[in-house]
Amino acid sequence: MSTERPHSVSVAGVVVDDHGRALLIQRRDNGKWEPPGGVLEREETIPDALQREVLEETGIKIALPATLTGVYKNMTGLIVSLVFRCEAADGTPTTGSETRALRWATREEVTELADEAYAIRVLDAMDAASPPAIRAHDGVKLV
Repeated sequence: MSTERPHSVSVAGVVVDDHGRALLIQRRDNGKWEPPGGVLEREETIPDALQREVLEETGIKIALPATLTGVYKNMTGLIVSLVFRCEAADGTPTTGSETRALRWATREEVTELADEAYAIRVLDAMDAASPPAIRAHDGVKLV
């Protein structure tokens, strides 16, 4: 029996507005700029987790279904992330217990604000990558 810890699965939602900008959150725990998202709970479906995480972190309810734009593996943290391009259905962007700040970001601002491993997720979603991108990173840089 393997003693290695298993991978976890997370989702992230890149909400894109009518001006082509993506909604980024600044996390309270580490100050990093990322798309909203988090780890799936045991009894949760992927769409339910996506909707819950985006709502918890931004105050925005997203429309489902959302478009899968990428699958990313953090080789260090052993996390597989499914990233979706989302459309806001209701709500106003607001900070919460996990979110220090939010902002609508252009492509250029995304690359300035976010680490490469997270910026590429947002850019892939802004491009509505089809087929979805499949990438690996070390938590900060692509590998």
